[in-house]
Amino acid sequence: MHKPQPDLPEPAHASVDSMLARKFGREVANYFSGSPLNRLGFLRADHTFLSKALRHPSTRFLLCRDLQPLIRTSEPDALAYVKYEDVKPIIGEDPYAKTEQELIDAYDSKTYVPQMIFLGVDEKDANGLEYTGKNTYKGAPYFAVDVSPKENVKDACEKLIAKVGEQGLDFAKGRVMDIKAADAAIYAAARQLLDWNARNPFCGQCGQPTMSVNGGFKRTCPPKDISYKVSNALPTTISTPANNTERPSCATRKGISNLSFPRTDPTVIMGIVNASGTKILLGRQKRWPPYWYSTLAGFAEPAESIEEAVRREVYEEAGVHVGRVVIHSTQPWPYPANLMIGAVGQATPAGETIDLGHDPELDDARWFDFDEVRHALRVGTSGLDESAGQEYTEGGLRLPPSTAIANQLITSVVNGFVSGEAKM
Repeated sequence: MHKPQPDLPEPAHASVDSMLARKFGREVANYFSGSPLNRLGFLRADHTFLSKALRHPSTRFLLCRDLQPLIRTSEPDALAYVKYEDVKPIIGEDPYAKTEQELIDAYDSKTYVPQMIFLGVDEKDANGLEYTGKNTYKGAPYFAVDVSPKENVKDACEKLIAKVGEQGLDFAKGRVMDIKAADAAIYAAARQLLDWNARNPFCGQCGQPTMSVNGGFKRTCPPKDISYKVSNALPTTISTPANNTERPSCATRKGISNLSFPRTDPTVIMGIVNASGTKILLGRQKRWPPYWYSTLAGFAEPAESIEEAVRREVYEEAGVHVGRVVIHSTQPWPYPANLMIGAVGQATPAGETIDLGHDPELDDARWFDFDEVRHALRVGTSGLDESAGQEYTEGGLRLPPSTAIANQLITSVVNGFVSGEAKM
């Protein structure tokens, strides 16, 4: 089945005239970017703000079960939200009633605390919360809450899941790539932060359980644990009584490196043109549908610039030598934690020969004429699990959908990005 693709985010400040816009064209905004929320990251440790945001009438809560977001079955292209009263049985009366330090001091690793993320505020909502700290901020707060039925909140989660089901709501299936762009950006942040917290329940230095802080954007290794008994690890002495809750020392509690931060993996993805600027290099993996090709991509390695990563990946996968590399645009990719850094590079005159013998990742790689690619962009784009459009003829080139940065790179290249004839 071929699905219509959602519109992409509107580029930031698209109507503002500037030297950069005149020279390079307007900014490219890819799917999963362009969030309508102001993250207000500097307020994540302000428990007074979070407490008020939690219970404000304008506040929206995005429920996620096994990282899948809540949507309306009658309107599957948009996220669905619930109110504070709906999630209160799961998160409690006010998880932000105490300061962050007070919560750390009272840490109990044996008590499961549902993961919640403060996503930001929608400043366009005239009925939003108005909060004055060092400055005044106004907007409707957004939170994400993990309602996967677990431990002490299992019954409360199951009741809420049943309740929203009766209201015509359900959790999305598979990769969420067909909701409207603004909602996709909100979900991308929610999914990535919920996933990161779930993957990092223990300290990487001492192995002890960690605690989510800073609105879900950091994890800390508390020095105390109500459930921890020193007798489990050390002999009891007069100075270390059995009811002592002090945990063993940990390097993460010293100096400035006392927190764990969400990971983002830089990944290069590149549209490579030949030396004469008339063809684009595309590759395919064995598991992809027949005739479905895309741009090459790979993870950037430590101590490697983005430009170097582009050259290395293209050489390793296709044997092609790349000269000049420029950055085109980027795309958050929350599966699970990538930042796709889109680049355009040009092969050196003597380095265009394709050789798949270095790295067995690709099943095939070819140079495609721009005209063939432009035709495929019009009739043959789709997701991997979807059929091509009605105008597609079997045997023709197929390409990724517009929600993928690969599509945007390909489109820009074949429409003059390298030659400078078109600014996109």
